[in-house]
Formats: sequence, C-alpha cells, structure tokens
Amino acid sequence: MQPLLSIVTPTLGKFSDYWLEQLLAVKGSVQFVLVYPPGVPQRAIADPRVKSLTSPYQGEMMQRFVALLNADGRYVLALDDDDYVHPDVAIPVKAYFAQFPQSLGLRLMQARISDRDHEGIRQPWGRIPDIATLEVVSRRNGNLQTTLQEVPIAPLHRRFNWRFLIWPFTQRTDDRGPHIENFNNKVWCNDRLQQVLPEITKATVLWGVLTWVPNWGFDRLLGLFLQAAFYQKGAVVGHWMPEPAQIRFVVGDPAQKPPRFQVLSDILLVKHFPQYGYFWNLFFSKLAYVPRIYGKMLRQQYQKRPVLNRSGSRLQGNSSDGGIDTAPQSTQWPPHSPPLVATGADARTDPSPSSRPEE
Repeated sequence: MQPLLSIVTPTLGKFSDYWLEQLLAVKGSVQFVLVYPPGVPQRAIADPRVKSLTSPYQGEMMQRFVALLNADGRYVLALDDDDYVHPDVAIPVKAYFAQFPQSLGLRLMQARISDRDHEGIRQPWGRIPDIATLEVVSRRNGNLQTTLQEVPIAPLHRRFNWRFLIWPFTQRTDDRGPHIENFNNKVWCNDRLQQVLPEITKATVLWGVLTWVPNWGFDRLLGLFLQAAFYQKGAVVGHWMPEPAQIRFVVGDPAQKPPRFQVLSDILLVKHFPQYGYFWNLFFSKLAYVPRIYGKMLRQQYQKRPVLNRSGSRLQGNSSDGGIDTAPQSTQWPPHSPPLVATGADARTDPSPSSRPEE
C-alpha cells in the first residue's frame, strides 16, 4: 500500500540516537527515506518503514535527489537529520490535502530553537489543531492559532531591476510580500514533484555532455523550481499551518557554519526560466556577496591552522581542534555525464542579508 507521507533525509549517519528515536515516533502511514553518500556505512534500523539507500555519487544535492526519486508517499517532507517533526504530522497532512486536493504544498509551522537549548528541543509537542475547525484567511492577517493562512506563489513575474548592472548591492524590492522559497520542512504533493525532477536534471546540462551540479542551495532551488514549473500569477500554492509548531528547526552558531555559494544554484533557475525577472534579481543580489563569502571561507581555513609554540608543538585549545565538517565533493550527474567541476558544502546559514520570503 502506498504510504501517505515520505520523510526524506540526506545524512552522513552522524545523527543522534535521540533524533532517530523521535523520527521513528512519527505515527501513521509514513515512510522514512535515508540516503547516505558513497563509502559511508548505513546504520542498522529495525523498522520496516525505513528505506536506507546509498547515493551512487557524492554531494548533498545527489543525496537529496536520490531520496526524492525513491519517495513512495503521496506527499513528501524533506527533513534534515538534526531537525524534528511532530509525531502526529500525518493527521493534518491527510486532512489538509483531502480539503485542498489542488494544493501544491502545506507550510508547517516552525519553531527555531538553538542547538544549545536541549530543554526546548526535548519539550513535549503541543496538540495540532483540527484542520476542519480552522478559518481560511488570506496572507498572514489572522490569528496564528486559529487560522489556515493562504501562501501566495512567489512573484516570479516581477521585472528585472537593471540597477543591479550598475550597482550590484542594490536592495531588492521584488521579493517583498508573503511567499515561500525553500523546499525543506514543508509537505509537497509528490505527483507534482516527480514531474519537476527530470526538468531539474535537464537544467544541469550546460552544453552537450557538460553538466553543472552545485552542492549549495538545493533547498531554495527546488522550492522555487516547483513554483516556476506550475506558475500562475497571483495563485495560492498552499496554506500555512497555525501554532503550535510541527517542526523544530535547530539553529547552530552561524560563525561555525561553512560558507556556501548559493548563487551557483541560482544560475540553474536563470538558465531554465530566463523569462522571470525574480530569478535574475535573485542571481545578481547573491552574486554581489561572493567576495564576502569567499573571505569568510579564507578566515575559516586560517582559523583551522594549528597554533604552534616555540618548540613546534600545537597549543592546546586551538580552534582547529573543533574542525569544520564539509560535504563530499560533487562528482558526476547524470550517470552518463563527465566529471563535474562543482565542489563544496551546504550550510544552514547565509552570510548575505536575510531574505524576506518566509522559510
């Protein structure tokens, strides 16, 4: 029988026992898809709902893509292996899509919690309100506990701001207004998603067999790609669940996160949908911050160098002892293509100014 919901997670297998315990505590018709990179042993999990796979190629985007291709559920939720989802999430998902079968996605309510706030991470979950009792309202003008708020589609039709060609630090205004960009931590219709995944594969082909697959920004790339593929100006793509939170989004120290060049993903949006000024504005606004991101990368590399005393021994307490995890390098995509030139790591923070769209 087809599961109602597939929860997909790319992982290095370093997730905590508590995270796995909480994941498997999710009730109902649910499938869990865990995808590991090549060379990383899969963790033994004695739960028939778990599908553990190994990506044939390295890179987080590869892992996410493999996970989504193997999601069997009617609906899909992408969850990182340090975030948490409400154990009763399947109940509102089933009720919501029964009431709104044409919806593209359901935006779950998130609680942002510091990774140091162990009490907040482990606190009991609140009771999710019944979908049938919620008043449907437009935008975000209703009570966050009693309304189901409409989520407008991203305003992709807005014109390109030519001032970016003169001054790259021009402030964006086209992204104002309530809409979403990111894919993670939301529930999406899998039928629509599966229609889009082959198009993303086509977008990575630059010329002939030359292919470009970035390691950064797949979260935003997929969220915007989905909306562009089914774009209708002024459409409502879904709704926003009310409180209490159904997702606990665990936030670490931004200074400790490896830098990411999201502009490398934005290139694919511009390439595949050149008619949308929104994507051009996004590309140029992120391009302006590449030197700053590169500077952060150099600072982190310098801080990882050992500090030596006069005898040549490493001093204790050096920041390099902590290390910085990076994702494996990208290799090849699709299987018939030659090696890629894209390498890097994805992170959860962006050194550029926070975007207006809601996560």
